[in-house]
Amino acid sequence: MAKPRVIYWFRTDLRLHDSPALKAALDLNPECLYPIWTWDPHYVYRARVGPNRWQFLLDCQSDLSASITKLNKKSKLFLMREAPTTLLPKLFKAWKISHLVFEKDTDAYAKERDNEVMELARKAGVEVVFRVGRTLYDPDQLVEKNGRKPTMSISQVEHAGPKIGNIPKPIPAPKSLPDPGETDLEFEHEQPPQDPDINAIQRSNKEQSYTNLAGPNNDFSVPTLSELGLKPAHTSHRGGETVALKVLDDIIANKDYTATFQKPNTAPTAFSPQATTLLSPHLHFGSISVRSFYWRAQEVVDNYKGQASKPPTSLTGQLLFRDMYFGAQAALGYHFGQTVGNSHCRVIPWHLPSEVSPQTGLVTGKYTTDSDEAETWFQRWKWGRTGFPWIDALMRQLRHEGWIHHLGRHAVACFLTRGGCYIDWERGAEVFEEWLIDHEACSNIGNWQWLSCTAFYSQFYRCYSPIAFPQKWDKEGEFVRHFVPELKDYPKKYIYEPWKAPIVDQKKAGCLVTGDGSGHSEESEPQKQADWCQGDIEIQDGMKTYPKPMFDFADRRTICLDGMKAAYAVHLYGDDQRVKDGTWRALFADEGEGPTEGKNEKEAMTGKRKVRGKVRTEEKENDGAIEEDEGEAKETGGEGKGGEKGGSKRKKGIKGQRTLDGVVKRVRN
Repeated sequence: MAKPRVIYWFRTDLRLHDSPALKAALDLNPECLYPIWTWDPHYVYRARVGPNRWQFLLDCQSDLSASITKLNKKSKLFLMREAPTTLLPKLFKAWKISHLVFEKDTDAYAKERDNEVMELARKAGVEVVFRVGRTLYDPDQLVEKNGRKPTMSISQVEHAGPKIGNIPKPIPAPKSLPDPGETDLEFEHEQPPQDPDINAIQRSNKEQSYTNLAGPNNDFSVPTLSELGLKPAHTSHRGGETVALKVLDDIIANKDYTATFQKPNTAPTAFSPQATTLLSPHLHFGSISVRSFYWRAQEVVDNYKGQASKPPTSLTGQLLFRDMYFGAQAALGYHFGQTVGNSHCRVIPWHLPSEVSPQTGLVTGKYTTDSDEAETWFQRWKWGRTGFPWIDALMRQLRHEGWIHHLGRHAVACFLTRGGCYIDWERGAEVFEEWLIDHEACSNIGNWQWLSCTAFYSQFYRCYSPIAFPQKWDKEGEFVRHFVPELKDYPKKYIYEPWKAPIVDQKKAGCLVTGDGSGHSEESEPQKQADWCQGDIEIQDGMKTYPKPMFDFADRRTICLDGMKAAYAVHLYGDDQRVKDGTWRALFADEGEGPTEGKNEKEAMTGKRKVRGKVRTEEKENDGAIEEDEGEAKETGGEGKGGEKGGSKRKKGIKGQRTLDGVVKRVRN
């Protein structure tokens, strides 16, 4: 009987250590093993990916290929530039393949793609083998053990997980790899259509990665940013299994840090170095094994003599959080990534709502501009020109480095949604998808739903102050001075509120607080281009400038709170028929925040109006927000729909509101 001829299909598992799927391929005792990567056009053209994340991926691929070659000089990562659904059937035939092996992926698109590939393999007489290795638990089994429901809390993961069994211990990397067979590509190369290219904005030149199937030198090389036509990457964070294992070793060597780690107690203002592990992008691309991370951290905790931290705030608890989001996505599929059609996502009448295809019920990637002012706020938020230095510093760090601290993500997400702009969480999730190097679809979506209080979490009255919260961590404002350098010489008294500085102090610091960040005076017509505030520092009459706050935060927070109260009273979820046909607006007052006018979308979008609230024109002692989200870090997520315990209807009045009012002096106009 002939020995197996195996393709091992690498995807989000770019490592050799602790790879259950790779072990399954080697256990076949194959005659030949082809380690391949197919250059999927879905990610090149259809998913939002900026240069920083592309660079991290290319790092991971190059490192893996070098590691493969170390084990077998005849082998490498054979990267081919064609869609897997068209390429693999041709490889099955050309290379006489008997088995296709890969790591299981439960992302909505990946599920759909893999089902198609498995059917193609069946027709070709190729046996498919897959194993779980991306998560601690199999997300599909997690859902099954959770009563066939999405996992919406850590407690659900903690109860359902053990029913599957113990988290498997990691397995060692192989010490050798079989030779690949002949790599002839005597078949037609099918180049994918580029349009629509959602990443065109990321490119400075023509995308040419599909010009030759095996690359420009026919050597199956990893593409370059230049081949992809991409702008340069700016991040200093590098990818690859070699880097990831070194980082993990350093973390585990610090026993106190590993054993007592508590995410809410790590500083969001630390940047050189950061306060957390920064292993999240390695987990996404699989250059570090989640099981290795879990068990190495757990071993330190088990042997620690002092008081160790526990889930959900501990290192292992953060990995359980990750599994929670994977379970939610596995259950809900594509609809998990949007409000419409999502049975567990609460409907809030946000500004800038997504367009939804009436044919598929899925978002189209476009959104409706119901308010020009909200659109301006969104662009200023995205490019770090809000006039609130803490928010701007975070968004600039995100754009330049591809990463910001967990609590920083909380702050900017709260500001964009329920704590300031009242803009759809899907807009923020798209920006994070574009810029994060650690973008994991389910985690990004879940975190935005959590922070917008549309799912997982419901304490919407807890908001992050863009002034008091960063002051707790960084009284000197070093984080702001680094990422908003035009303010680097401001006295610490004004570093988070530069608009309060007297004009003489502004001039002394070399930066005037003026305008809206568009490069125009307040009286001039604002630009409409999406890139109108991409420049970090603007010069006016020889002086650096920083924009005035785009609104009065205390005023906007009150408006958002009123809107959230109204939405919670309506108690509507994304799978309701009224949401699908647009008649949900009849349930909201016309004067409410967001596009609530009329009884359907057409009536709501007839004539754009301004959002409520005013520009800051007077000084106030307090912005109306608590200094930090005191309860959120301790929460484990809601047990039911929308983040509420049991998914029951909330009674009149919001429990805990008096606690908030007791913490701060509310501002009354």
